[in-house]
Amino acid sequence: MHILGSLIMAMGILLFHPSGGQGAEAIKLPPPVKKGGMPLVEALEVRRTVRRFASRPLDLGRVSQLLWGADGTSDPRGLRTSPSAGATYPLDLYLVVGERGVKDMPAGVYHYQVAAHALTPVAPGDARAAVARASLHQSWMAEAPVMVVIAGEYRRCTARYGERGVRYTHMEAGNVSQNLFLAAEALGLGAGIVGAFEDKALAQAVKLPPAHEPLLVMPVGYKP
Repeated sequence: MHILGSLIMAMGILLFHPSGGQGAEAIKLPPPVKKGGMPLVEALEVRRTVRRFASRPLDLGRVSQLLWGADGTSDPRGLRTSPSAGATYPLDLYLVVGERGVKDMPAGVYHYQVAAHALTPVAPGDARAAVARASLHQSWMAEAPVMVVIAGEYRRCTARYGERGVRYTHMEAGNVSQNLFLAAEALGLGAGIVGAFEDKALAQAVKLPPAHEPLLVMPVGYKP
């Protein structure tokens, strides 16, 4: 058992449930780089919404940096890179990985576990075409090697702030999406952003739990 545990750790795999409990395999992401990189003012200047992508896979290091930059832990107290009303953190990120979209990573839908900085598998297979169909048949989206779906669980915020928490959750989705835009630019990538979709169809395509409402889809990849 000790040898097996050592092998699992060496491969960067831990055991988690999609909900954070024990049971399903999760991919432990490389630690994010927190020094250097593109200056913020430069990233702000060059940021543009991208709708065309090169057929080039991402590596796990870039995936790690993207997700951490969007809404990862940046403080020992559990605070994150994106602000949240009362630190209620009502958002969840789902990574849709296409076939050969990320090196050495199977196609599928993954849930970003913030505290563990890990990805837990939600569903196998390439769901990009299904996401594009749910997004009013915007076929360009399926060209991106990965997509990030930003989902909200309103009750985390409304439990403290009442109906106002719905508005706060939407504000936070904007914060996370801008973080993701800038993180992509800093990595030499481009990102798009889509808010036009059929909610139920998108939730089914990504296999979201009932309480998670899809708010935004962001295709990400290398620019052509």
